[in-house]
Amino acid sequence: MSETATQVNGQVTDSVTQVNTKVVGETPAMAMGNLLISTSHALSTGAHNVTSAQQQGQITMHAATIQGFNALMSVGGSIVGRTAEGIIEKG
Repeated sequence: MSETATQVNGQVTDSVTQVNTKVVGETPAMAMGNLLISTSHALSTGAHNVTSAQQQGQITMHAATIQGFNALMSVGGSIVGRTAEGIIEKG
């Protein structure tokens, strides 16, 4: 092989240099974009989890209220009956 076969065209080296400079220049912006995307994804997932937990808590509190109401109503019949009987007897 002769020496001319190992030489690289100047346009090729310029093109490679430009691409390398472009990649190095875009790296901080790409890193920041990835950071912002992952942060926003984590925050939205957290907000969704909070909303879901609040909804489940409301369902639990509603069920507890209904159970308490049912307990009062099952005992309340005898109390109402006694109170009505006392009013009728005194009446």
